[in-house]
This record gives sequence, structure tokens and C-alpha cells, in this order.
Amino acid sequence: MGFFRRYQGRGSYDLFSTYDHYLPGVGGMFMLLAMFFVGALLGNLMVLLLQFGFSPEFAQIYGTVISYPVMFIPPMLYASYQSRKNEFMPWGDDGNPPAGIPLDGNNFGRLGGWWMAVVVSIATIAASFVAEPVNTLLPEMPELLKQAMEQLTGGPVWISFLSVSIFAPLFEEWLCRGLVLRGLLQKMKPGWAIVISALFFAVLHMNPWQAIPAFILGVLFGYVYYRTGSLKLTMLMHCVNNTMALVCSHIPSLKDAETFMDVMSPWAYGCIFTACIFFLTAAIITVRGIQPVKSSEV
Repeated sequence: MGFFRRYQGRGSYDLFSTYDHYLPGVGGMFMLLAMFFVGALLGNLMVLLLQFGFSPEFAQIYGTVISYPVMFIPPMLYASYQSRKNEFMPWGDDGNPPAGIPLDGNNFGRLGGWWMAVVVSIATIAASFVAEPVNTLLPEMPELLKQAMEQLTGGPVWISFLSVSIFAPLFEEWLCRGLVLRGLLQKMKPGWAIVISALFFAVLHMNPWQAIPAFILGVLFGYVYYRTGSLKLTMLMHCVNNTMALVCSHIPSLKDAETFMDVMSPWAYGCIFTACIFFLTAAIITVRGIQPVKSSEV
């Protein structure tokens, strides 16, 4: 049918289904990145307004939790516009409306959702530990960046938890896996899509001390998303990683340590490192056993 009809499928009024019909390619990925940087400027402006409107102390404590969601408003508006525009595409020759691909699925395999959540959570902790030695290859973090990181985790615990363990997993996974990786998987081989989306995830962190570990974890998150289609799982993995870092930052013996090697004996570190390799490998094999759902089956 050659005329336009609005898609009458499930409602598109929530964080997930609003974007079902937007599948960005590489060009769309760069556009989303540009929108994110616009949002980052707006977020910084918001912090400045808080400083002048209230006080520098207020902005330091509450600035991140208020400005962080603002950074994602431009990419969310752009993606929503593109998705809704695509919903008006002409119906196909078979009389069916244009197909949308959900951001979140439940392809958990034989284990089911709860056990898969346990598997990927353990895999995240293991991957974080295994990737930690990369930090020793980098130069010392600049003092200004150290202060920014301490400000992010050094305020009231509930503020830090909301910013680091809730907002970051929710918004970053929506963007990096739900939009970017989901779109790239429709346009290139899965391996390339996972690596490119992990690079995108790394660039969002805007410094190598966070970007390199983010890339490594982004590959793991991306592989889980490719196999399961579940944004809930990658949000959980992101939350586990960030919460673990937040907890460590409040433990006196770990607060000033660059890596766990600074506070553990070589023997203990080696044993834990080996165990993490084992658990990570077992988790990847488990996830690999799940057959990805083809877009036509969604």
C-alpha cells in the first residue's frame, strides 16, 4: 500500500518503545554523539546556574545528580524524533506496517532471567578485576581529574549512588547498547558492531583513565546484549560495576589505591585473578550458548 498510515502497534510512550523505529548506522551514531556533547554543554551550564543561583557548595553536592540527566535530553529528543518519523514510512507490499525492533528483550536461554542476571553480574565483577592491570600502563591521573572523580563519589552516599549506580547505567546503556549497538547490528557484522559501540561508550567518558576500562567492559556488555537482546541485563551489569567502584571508594584501605595490587599480596592477587579468568570464561561460554533473535523474529 503506497499511502502513509501510522503504525498501530504497541504504544511508544516510554523510555524503551519510543525508539523502536530508529536504527542508527555509523552516521546516526556520530549524530547521537554530537547531541550528547550538546547535552554535556547544557549540563555544565546547569551547574554554573546552580552556583550563581544557590551556592558553590550546593552545586558541588547536587550539581552532578541534576545535570547528568540533562546531558541525555538532546540525544533522547533526536532519537525520538527519528523513530516517530520512521513510524510514518509507507507500509510494505505485504500490507504490514514498518517493523520496529525493541530496545529490550528477554532472550535468556534455558537459564531464565534470574540466573542469567547472576551469571552476567559475576562476569562483570570478574572482567573489572581482570581489566584492572591496564591502569598500571597509564600515566598518573591529572590532579584536576582526580578532584573531579572524588567530587563524584565523595558527596552524600545517596547522591553518589543515584548518579553513579542508577543514572549512569540507565542513560548510558539506553544510548550505547539500546540505540547505537542495536542499530549497528542491523547494518554490519556483530563483531564490528560490538567493537564500534564499545568505542562509542569509551568516548563518552572523555578521558583515557575511564575510557580504556569502559571499552573493555563495553565489549562484554555489547556481547551480552547481542546474544540476549536484554537492556535490563546490561543495565544491571553497568550498575554492578559502578556500585563496586563506589563501595571501594568509601573503604579507607582502598580509597587511595590505584589497583588491588597495591593492597594485596602477589599470591592472593594471582589467585583471585586466575579465578576471575575462570568465571569470566565460563560466563562467556554460557552466554554464547544463547542463539540471538533475528530482527524479523522480534
